[in-house]
Amino acid sequence: MRILIAPDKFKGALDAREVAENLAHGIRDSLPAAKIDIAPMADGGEGTAEVICNALGGSWMKCKAHDPLDREIEARYAWIDQRKLAVMEMSEAAGMRRLQPNEYDPDRASTFGVGEMILDAAKRGANEIIIGLGGSATNDGGFGMARALGFHFCTSISLFAYLGARLRGRRLEVPELTGPVSELQMLETIKRPKTLALPNIVAAVDVQNPLYGENGATRIFGPQKGVKPNQVEQLDIALIRLSDMWLPAIEYDYANKPGAGAAGGLGFGLMSFCGAKIQPGFEIVAEAVGLEAKIRNVDLVITGEGSLDRQTLSGKTPAGVAKLARKLGRPVYAVAGRATEDQELNELFDKIYVVGEPGLSEKENMARAAELLQKRGRDIGASLSGRA
Repeated sequence: MRILIAPDKFKGALDAREVAENLAHGIRDSLPAAKIDIAPMADGGEGTAEVICNALGGSWMKCKAHDPLDREIEARYAWIDQRKLAVMEMSEAAGMRRLQPNEYDPDRASTFGVGEMILDAAKRGANEIIIGLGGSATNDGGFGMARALGFHFCTSISLFAYLGARLRGRRLEVPELTGPVSELQMLETIKRPKTLALPNIVAAVDVQNPLYGENGATRIFGPQKGVKPNQVEQLDIALIRLSDMWLPAIEYDYANKPGAGAAGGLGFGLMSFCGAKIQPGFEIVAEAVGLEAKIRNVDLVITGEGSLDRQTLSGKTPAGVAKLARKLGRPVYAVAGRATEDQELNELFDKIYVVGEPGLSEKENMARAAELLQKRGRDIGASLSGRA
C-alpha cells in the first residue's frame, strides 16, 4: 500500500515534519510493507516558510528588524535563489511568539518589523515575496509596516496651535502619527514615500475575515491578542479611519475583501500599501510541494493538525488536503490532537483519529505528542492490514 502523510503542525507540540515522521514510524510498526511518502504542509500560518523552503531547496537569510514592541531583533526568511523568491512569515517579526503573555498589548504592537523584512528582501533583488499571515500579535491594519516602507500618517493641526505658531513666527510641522494604533482615529492624511520599488507580493492567508466590523480583525481575533472589551470599539474605529483615509488614493475598498482582516488587518495593509495579492495559504504551499501529483501516486492520504474544528473548514490544511484527495478519488484520514463533533467535518474524512488521551491534561498530551502519534500510526497500520 502506498500512503501519503501530509499534515500541518500540532501547534505548541510538533512541527509538520515531526508529525508526519512520527505517524509514519507508527504505521511501519504494524504495516512494514507500506510505502510511505511524507509532505509536511502549512496554510499561511507559522511553519509556511519552512515548508516551502524545504520543498524548493531554499536557504535562510537574516536581517535586522523590530519586534511588536519595537525591540531590535534578528529576523529570518527563506530565500529561493533560482527564482529570487523570498518566503517570510509576519510572525517572525510581529508574532505572538515574540512576546511574553504579560506583554500582549495590541494598541502598542506594531507590524513595523514586517516592513523591514520586506525592504531587506527587495534590496536583495527579490522578484516575488510570499508572506504568511498567521500568529500575529498586532491589530494595526499594516500601519506599522507601511511606516517602515516610508509612508507618513498625519493628523490635523488645531486652529489654536496654528495661530500660536504664526504669532511666534514659527513654522508648524504637521503632527505625524507613529502609534499607538488607537491614535489612528485622528488620522487626516497619508503621504506616499517619494520612491518605493517593491517586487510582487503575495499574502498567504488561512482566514476570510474583512478588516473591521462584526467579523473583522479586532472583534474576532483581538481578544486572543489581549484586546480588552473597552478597547474593541476604539481599535475598530481606528481601522475604519485608516481605510477611509486611504480609499481616495487607491479607489478600491480593500477593507471588505476576504482576507483583509488576516493578521490584525495586515492583509488590508499589504493590499493597500504594497499592491499585494491575497491567496489562500494552502494553495500556495500545495503548489510548492507538488501535492496533487503526490496524491495521484498513492492509495491513501493522511492529514491532520492539532485541533479539528469549524475553523478547519475555512482554508486550513486538513480541509484543503481532504478536498484535493476527494477530487482525485483517494480516501483520506485525519489525525488530530482533539476534534469536535461536527457533521461537516466527519463527512470530509473517511476516518478521524484523535491523538489525545482522555485521562491526560492538554499539557500532558502535548508533551507526549510524538509518542501518541506513533501509537495512532500503529492503530492506522493495523486497521489497514486487517489486524485492528
